[in-house]
Amino acid sequence: MQFTDSHCHLDFTEFSEQLPDLLYQCNVHNIHRIIVPAVNPEHWQRVLTLSKKENAYVKVSCALGIHPWFLILNNKAQTKQLDVVFQQEQLKQILARNSKDIIAVGECGIDVFKAKKNTTTEQTFNDSLRLQQDFFAMQLELAQQYDLPVIVHHCQSHPLILALLKQYPLNKGGVIHAFSGSYQQARDYIDLGFKLGIGGTITYDRAKKTINAIKRLPSSSLLLETDAPAMPIFGQQGMINSPSNIPKIFQALVSIRDESKEVLATQIEDNVNQLFF
Repeated sequence: MQFTDSHCHLDFTEFSEQLPDLLYQCNVHNIHRIIVPAVNPEHWQRVLTLSKKENAYVKVSCALGIHPWFLILNNKAQTKQLDVVFQQEQLKQILARNSKDIIAVGECGIDVFKAKKNTTTEQTFNDSLRLQQDFFAMQLELAQQYDLPVIVHHCQSHPLILALLKQYPLNKGGVIHAFSGSYQQARDYIDLGFKLGIGGTITYDRAKKTINAIKRLPSSSLLLETDAPAMPIFGQQGMINSPSNIPKIFQALVSIRDESKEVLATQIEDNVNQLFF
């Protein structure tokens, strides 16, 4: 069996000194591909460099986008100076120059929880949400233009995200990163042609709603991911997460599904190929 980590931030500083050994360990655990989504313009060249670097152990592919946290964390001073049109042109240019190396737009999306936590008044909260929606819509437009899937971040924002996905339908759909929600929410995304990123959440017993939803979903809608260095699996709380944890997440998924592990692993790899390659 072979695996793909469909969402891992290899470009983050947590991995900078150990990357060659980490990729070797991934290869040992039959992880043959890693998809790295950029979180803001400062990371675009980093992930492109990673994807173009010769590596004997793991194929690294990249996506380029602007994560909503980048907007929220700069909300007080810098965000007011951010120009959606300017950022759209910058992203458009780098997509055009590197079209053969970029497999998706993202990480992009809407995070209501973070906006609440990092704004002090109702007005700044509303401003933050509007800015997130504008940037998400902008990136969906580029995904339409370049016929790419999107990698979507969500938190307490399913209705807002679904509304924009319906407004900007994508030929290749995308993946709802770190899905945690109900069965009906999952179906809403699947009906729009999206797949669901399944990560460390399912290793926690408390995630009953998400686990029960994933039990019922078609295996053709599932991808594996770690979100490393974030989202550690159960038993590793407080530690730096690693893409080498993909087999443990897969075993947690096998334990709640009816398929054999061989059938499930093959289907998930087929899903990755269908969406990204």
